[in-house]
Amino acid sequence: MRCPYCRHADSRVVDSREADDGQLIRRRRSCPECGKRFTTVEEAVLAVVKRSGVTEPFSRTKIMSGVRKACQGRPVDEDSIALLAQRVEETVRARGAAEIPSHEVGLAILTPLRELDQVAYLRFASVYKSFDSLDEFEREIAALRDEPPVREAGTRHAVAPRSGGGRAPKING
Repeated sequence: MRCPYCRHADSRVVDSREADDGQLIRRRRSCPECGKRFTTVEEAVLAVVKRSGVTEPFSRTKIMSGVRKACQGRPVDEDSIALLAQRVEETVRARGAAEIPSHEVGLAILTPLRELDQVAYLRFASVYKSFDSLDEFEREIAALRDEPPVREAGTRHAVAPRSGGGRAPKING
């Protein structure tokens, strides 16, 4: 590592520590030439391979943007969207690969989004899975009804209560 002060081509690592739940490594370094110390931060780069073959860096912001569109008009707060994006990033990083297909990122979004808001899930799934007909929507809705999502403790979520046999009351938000 080149010294930022004297531009000497080498430095010595004095101390290394993990930060951000192991996602970053902070290294304290010392330059043998000028004697000054400096800190470097290393982060494992995760690349997403798109269908076209183009590779781009993973972006939590991009995940949040897509989920925010699916949640538009729904009773989902910004903190819940940020937590979902963090969970998706943790899921894809846990696979241990330096590159991940965009398809797998989409799959990693579906489960936590389903737990967060079923209508937002349907919106996202309809685009992600390229629904072409009402039958596909109906199958997805039937699957939602057959397998209700398990909520994690502490998850903030507003759902309209189901009434006896009619429609769920509309929530204005």
